[in-house]
Amino acid sequence: MGANDRKRVKTAGNLPKRQQHITCSLSDEEMQIVDRYLDKYKIENRSRWLRETVLQFVYKNMQEDYPTLFGEHDMRR
Repeated sequence: MGANDRKRVKTAGNLPKRQQHITCSLSDEEMQIVDRYLDKYKIENRSRWLRETVLQFVYKNMQEDYPTLFGEHDMRR
Protein backbone atom coordinates (compact mmCIF):
# COMPACT_ATOMS: atom_id res chain seq x y z
CA MET A 1 0.00 0.00 0.00
CA GLY A 2 1.67 3.21 -1.19
CA ALA A 3 1.26 6.77 0.03
CA ASN A 4 -1.23 7.46 -2.75
CA ASP A 5 -3.43 4.54 -1.66
CA ARG A 6 -4.21 6.00 1.75
CA LYS A 7 -7.79 6.97 2.43
CA ARG A 8 -8.32 10.72 2.52
CA VAL A 9 -10.19 12.27 5.40
CA LYS A 10 -12.92 14.83 4.57
CA THR A 11 -11.76 16.41 1.33
CA ALA A 12 -13.12 19.68 0.05
CA GLY A 13 -13.91 18.17 -3.34
CA ASN A 14 -13.68 20.70 -6.14
CA LEU A 15 -13.65 23.73 -3.85
CA PRO A 16 -10.75 26.13 -4.37
CA LYS A 17 -8.05 26.24 -1.73
CA ARG A 18 -8.39 28.90 0.93
CA GLN A 19 -5.59 31.32 0.16
CA GLN A 20 -6.81 34.48 1.89
CA HIS A 21 -5.51 35.09 5.40
CA ILE A 22 -6.83 37.15 8.28
CA THR A 23 -4.70 37.95 11.29
CA CYS A 24 -6.22 38.69 14.67
CA SER A 25 -4.50 39.49 17.96
CA LEU A 26 -5.92 38.40 21.31
CA SER A 27 -4.98 39.23 24.85
CA ASP A 28 -3.83 36.42 27.12
CA GLU A 29 -7.23 36.36 28.81
CA GLU A 30 -9.09 36.20 25.49
CA MET A 31 -6.86 33.35 24.33
CA GLN A 32 -7.54 31.46 27.56
CA ILE A 33 -11.28 31.86 26.97
CA VAL A 34 -10.97 30.48 23.44
CA ASP A 35 -8.74 27.61 24.58
CA ARG A 36 -11.12 26.66 27.39
CA TYR A 37 -14.06 26.66 24.98
CA LEU A 38 -12.22 24.49 22.46
CA ASP A 39 -11.17 22.05 25.20
CA LYS A 40 -14.65 21.89 26.72
CA TYR A 41 -16.33 21.06 23.42
CA LYS A 42 -13.42 18.94 22.15
CA ILE A 43 -12.87 21.09 19.07
CA GLU A 44 -9.59 20.12 17.44
CA ASN A 45 -9.57 22.36 14.37
CA ARG A 46 -9.37 25.91 15.71
CA SER A 47 -9.07 27.47 12.25
CA ARG A 48 -12.24 25.77 10.99
CA TRP A 49 -14.12 26.66 14.18
CA LEU A 50 -13.08 30.30 14.01
CA ARG A 51 -13.90 30.58 10.29
CA GLU A 52 -17.34 28.97 10.71
CA THR A 53 -18.15 31.01 13.82
CA VAL A 54 -17.28 34.32 12.19
CA LEU A 55 -19.08 33.49 8.94
CA GLN A 56 -22.21 32.34 10.79
CA PHE A 57 -22.28 35.62 12.70
CA VAL A 58 -21.81 37.67 9.52
CA TYR A 59 -24.41 35.66 7.59
CA LYS A 60 -26.96 35.99 10.40
CA ASN A 61 -26.50 39.77 10.56
CA MET A 62 -26.72 40.09 6.79
CA GLN A 63 -30.02 38.18 6.83
CA GLU A 64 -31.40 40.42 9.59
CA ASP A 65 -30.28 43.60 7.79
CA TYR A 66 -31.62 42.54 4.40
CA PRO A 67 -33.84 45.30 3.00
CA THR A 68 -37.56 44.57 2.92
CA LEU A 69 -40.42 46.20 1.07
CA PHE A 70 -41.97 47.38 4.35
CA GLY A 71 -40.35 48.54 7.57
CA GLU A 72 -40.54 46.41 10.71
CA HIS A 73 -43.06 48.81 12.30
CA ASP A 74 -45.40 48.52 9.29
CA MET A 75 -45.21 44.71 9.26
CA ARG A 76 -46.10 44.40 12.96
CA ARG A 77 -49.44 46.20 12.49
